[in-house]
Amino acid sequence: MRWSSKAVSLICAAGLVVFGVVVATPAQAAGPLKTVAAPRGKFIGTALATDSLANEAMYRTVAAREFNQTTPENAMKWDATEPQDNQFSFAGGDQIVSFAQQNGMTVHGHTLVWHSQTPGYVQGMNATNMRAEMQAHIAAVVGHWANNPTVTGWDVVNEIFNEDGTFRQSFWFNTLGQSFVADAFRAARAADPDAKLCINDFNVEDINAKSTAMFNLVSSLRSQGVPIDCVGFQAHLAIQFAFPSTLQQNIQRFANLGVHVRISELDVRMLNPETAAKDATQAQYYTNVVNACLAVTNCDGITIWGFTDLHSWIPGTFSDQCCGLIYNNSYSPKPAYDAVANAFGPGPTDTTPPSTPGTPTASNVTATSATLNWTASTDNVGVTGYDILRSTGGGAFSQVGTSTTNSFTNTGLTASTTYQFEVRARDAAGNMSAVSSPVTVTTSAGGGDTQAPTAPSGLAASGTTQTGTSLAWTASTDNVGVTGYDILQAQGASGGTFTQVGTSTTTSFAVTGLTANTTYRFQVRARDAAGNVSAVSNTAQITTQGGGTTGACSATPTVQTQWGTGYVINPLTITNTSTSTIPSWTVTFTLPAGHTLSGSWNATVTVSGQTVTAKSVSFNGNLAPGASTGTFGFQVNRPNGNTQMPTSYSCATP
Repeated sequence: MRWSSKAVSLICAAGLVVFGVVVATPAQAAGPLKTVAAPRGKFIGTALATDSLANEAMYRTVAAREFNQTTPENAMKWDATEPQDNQFSFAGGDQIVSFAQQNGMTVHGHTLVWHSQTPGYVQGMNATNMRAEMQAHIAAVVGHWANNPTVTGWDVVNEIFNEDGTFRQSFWFNTLGQSFVADAFRAARAADPDAKLCINDFNVEDINAKSTAMFNLVSSLRSQGVPIDCVGFQAHLAIQFAFPSTLQQNIQRFANLGVHVRISELDVRMLNPETAAKDATQAQYYTNVVNACLAVTNCDGITIWGFTDLHSWIPGTFSDQCCGLIYNNSYSPKPAYDAVANAFGPGPTDTTPPSTPGTPTASNVTATSATLNWTASTDNVGVTGYDILRSTGGGAFSQVGTSTTNSFTNTGLTASTTYQFEVRARDAAGNMSAVSSPVTVTTSAGGGDTQAPTAPSGLAASGTTQTGTSLAWTASTDNVGVTGYDILQAQGASGGTFTQVGTSTTTSFAVTGLTANTTYRFQVRARDAAGNVSAVSNTAQITTQGGGTTGACSATPTVQTQWGTGYVINPLTITNTSTSTIPSWTVTFTLPAGHTLSGSWNATVTVSGQTVTAKSVSFNGNLAPGASTGTFGFQVNRPNGNTQMPTSYSCATP
């Protein structure tokens, strides 16, 4: 797993006063955490990783038992959802959404527009194409889950400020200026009118230059009608730095703007080794965060960035630090777990389940969907939601969704198929009603359209480079309407098998990821809403330009922040200064005597004496001529008072 998502959440300002004093750890509180958090009107969530979710039963058990919200660590980021232009993959995100549905959790999407983990094909675009690409990506990704009530919100833009409150010099800002923020939020609102849309950043927990810049931006954009609904405080804290003493005051000032606040990525790391005393201090920090959120109505809840130290990003980024989460490597709860539970308060004593919902009725039944409505349940405290259960062909019922109202639309059904649906209610204490009586639904046959579209024509390629080409063709016609095109590719001037490499809803497509000095053939076919597929178009043949692995590049460091005993270089911007695309880069630089590398992100780094060598990784190595990437950065420890900086930066393209 690449833990680069949080690698720059580094420095909490020193010299502040910690809330309270560390006291003896109280007796273990009643759990699970979601049971004690729900009566306080707050969610308690965790970040989830797809590999751990797939491979570890204990990981799944603890996550389902303790949390009622989740944020995917990497599965919804750009490099995971659209690694190549217009070629989408939602498998990882769907895996997490399915787990959340099965366990009564909500999902907060993370993240749509970020300077890191965005493929190189985006970073080298001109302003017109980059804005269009951003809007199309948001429309596709948010749109994929827009009708799923489990996905309730999104981090629309992420980490856009420097520590001094200026805009980060990312490829987004350098190409589009500040306008990309408003454009991204408007695109997300268009894709999902009901989602809660958030701006997210680190080191904004205190009232400081960075959080004030965010405050001013949110205030300004909302006054212009930009749909910003909430602000995420990442809260990657460390006990060697003072607790952000103005956290509650800061949450309140954002709430006064009319936005909601979420503690979006909480962890509290410590210097090695872990000790009981450090665990106690860590527990106090967790208590302070919960108390600050509880004190402000518009603080929606807290997401811990993972829950077990076994899978934390921290040791991989800070080699001298560890242990930032509420469970240890063996899935045993730490004092921090008790601190969170005790801060929320004792669990509810309500043991009365809601009444059984009324028998659902079905309406708007199509070939692929049906809308259910039922009479609401009642409860002595209050119903918090409903689970929707489905059976196919008389088989076992399984949960297919949740709803906070007494209606639900189930999509993705199969035409001409009989289903049964039941509903059950839940309350804040976790009590669950009996299931309703079932309703039987048979989907329609899909309209009976069997006429295929005409074959696309006039397929031609242009703008061929070492690694890509642009295709365009004349549109197909259809008796109902063409819904899209499949792009097929075969290697060589003859022979081989055509395989699908992408789809398009227009009459053009940009092919990427090709090999230099290689011949390819392309065809296109059309599809309609009934699934009918046309014959293939004519064949367009191209040969990519000559290439190789040589070229020229430059490395430009930016000092993000520094303090007496260390500093952060972020980003170290790599620019392709040659006239050919480069597939990778290697940067070397020299640390001053006494300086030691303590963390890095988005590169494979080796150290020999004071010489550091950083090699690109899969998502940031390929750069078009003139393109740059600002994803690599690092942190250094230094002797107190030594203000020297690294020297002798060089970049090569092996």
